[in-house]
Amino acid sequence: MARVLKVRPTKIELVRLQRRLQLSLRVKKILKDRLAILTTELIQAARRAITARTRMAEAVRRAVDAAALANGYHGSISLESALAASETRVVVRSTTRNVAGARLPVAELSLPEAVLPAYDLARTSSLVDDARVAGRDALPAIVALGQIERALQVLGLEIQRTKRIANALEYVVLPSLERTIRALSIKFEERDREEKARLKHIKVLREHMRPSGAVAQSLEGGNR
Repeated sequence: MARVLKVRPTKIELVRLQRRLQLSLRVKKILKDRLAILTTELIQAARRAITARTRMAEAVRRAVDAAALANGYHGSISLESALAASETRVVVRSTTRNVAGARLPVAELSLPEAVLPAYDLARTSSLVDDARVAGRDALPAIVALGQIERALQVLGLEIQRTKRIANALEYVVLPSLERTIRALSIKFEERDREEKARLKHIKVLREHMRPSGAVAQSLEGGNR
């Protein structure tokens, strides 16, 4: 239930409360618009996540299958040695983009240009090459899915935070302001009615206390 705020019962305070009410109404509209934008972005990100998961799962499956074939043919020690010799530096640059005040991550994968592997090609088969290429091809799909998954987390948290603020504003702040303004307005109306009644009563008393015309004339004659 909304409560009446503890404020001084003055008309200046009433004006301030009315301004706060108007500002709160504008903030409420902004929060609802922000919530609609974030919800739309969340739905779009969820759809992208479904596609990204499918692509990542397929890319990882190909990499695992290729590694399993190479491992079965060459053995784990030879395969690990060959792949370790072909290791390259992978760079992931992370930035953000602004969506209705939410900072969503943007990941950019930087892979070196494909070069000849460092392991001995004469002692290895094409299965090792397939495993190396499949692992390299899976990296963009993994990074893309990670970016979308993190964006979903950020959007979910921002939506919850915005909902909490909007609900507090709608069900606590606004009702309290409206109830306080109504209470002050009623109090000032009662004061005005009392003041009008008091002035009317004073006017009636003055009229009764004022001497009539005949009495006034006799008083004037006596004075002469």
